[in-house]
Amino acid sequence: MSPTETPVRDPATATPGRARHAAPLVPGSRGRVVGIDAARGLALLGMMAVHALYVSDAAGAPTWVGRIASGNAAALFAVLAGVGVAFMTGRTRVTGAGPARRAGAALVARAGVIGLLGLVLGSVTEAEVAAVILPAYAVLFVLAVPLVLLPTPLLVGGAVLGAAGLPALSHLVRAGMPPPALANPSLGRLVTDPTGLLRELLVTGTYPALTWIPYLAIGLALGRAHLRSPRFAAGLAAGGAALAAAASGASAFLLGPCGGLATLSATSAAAGLDPADLREILASGADGTTPTTTWWWLAVDAPHTSTPLDLARTTGIALAVVGVMLCLDAAQRPSLRAAVTVLRAPLAAAGAMTLTLYTAHVLFLNSPFDVYAPVPGYIVQVVAVLLLGLAWRATAGRGPLETVASAAGARAARALSPERGSTPP
Repeated sequence: MSPTETPVRDPATATPGRARHAAPLVPGSRGRVVGIDAARGLALLGMMAVHALYVSDAAGAPTWVGRIASGNAAALFAVLAGVGVAFMTGRTRVTGAGPARRAGAALVARAGVIGLLGLVLGSVTEAEVAAVILPAYAVLFVLAVPLVLLPTPLLVGGAVLGAAGLPALSHLVRAGMPPPALANPSLGRLVTDPTGLLRELLVTGTYPALTWIPYLAIGLALGRAHLRSPRFAAGLAAGGAALAAAASGASAFLLGPCGGLATLSATSAAAGLDPADLREILASGADGTTPTTTWWWLAVDAPHTSTPLDLARTTGIALAVVGVMLCLDAAQRPSLRAAVTVLRAPLAAAGAMTLTLYTAHVLFLNSPFDVYAPVPGYIVQVVAVLLLGLAWRATAGRGPLETVASAAGARAARALSPERGSTPP
């Protein structure tokens, strides 16, 4: 799930060239931005925790895993998807009909590989075991095609407007839609109910890609920024934390003094929603969307509710995490820099091949080898992915599934190049 991070001269077809913005390097990193890889590694560990551990207790209250990782890890993945797209397109706006076609072809081809893999995983994985994010991730890559043509200020402004307007649009249209199945997208569903599958991937499912476009736009703008600047990294961390705190505060104010919670309780009871279920949604989150019984649902900021305040809160957390990781890139004291490099190396190595390791994690959960209790099982998986990431980076470089996705994108881009078979300078 991490595209190559060496900016290129041509958005889709050129061989790696000189980066527009030099990025912090470590031995063996091959030009990758280590802070971004480390953030991906954290997102991977967070998703694994949500799958392997309990996010709520018997009373419906969130556990520490639910408070830290539920919703936040998936949002971090989505923001970093936009960062990856920015790296694919040279960390600048794509201009011109030819480059736009080639960049679009590369993104769609990558989406095809990721989506097919996700459907295969969904065919063998129950949603109660793991909610597979890859099909929605693939849809986000397709939705990124027009976004790479936009200037950065328009991306940021569009993300803000989208975070406010897209959840409201979703709330409006979902009232007339059938409820989602909430099963993992699968190859069988693609054949038997393609319309329903697309509807869930875009609007009503656990990871509604249409509502998640702001994550992608913010990540794309972030990937174009000066990631090596310590001042930018510190501002990103502080600004992200402030945004998350403001979103949570606004939700508490709207639900409390403004009377939102009382209205939610009344309308939910009238609609037949059990009060315990309502409390669990407000405390631990929903399954991607909220009910449409009242517009007050848009004031909720609980995980996986895809409301404006949920999008703002999780975006802020994602930006804060990335900012902290980039701050570590900028460490100046030799002893501190050496310690950061050593301690963060396994996390960054795993983050450089998250598509492969996420797939291995889901397959492990479905295998007879998963005989552990939740906490020991999670620890075993964390140790395994960190060690495998380090070993693979030291010996083979890019992950195997990342190589397949990258090759598919490069082949699609070459098919639309002006001189097929030629090698750009």
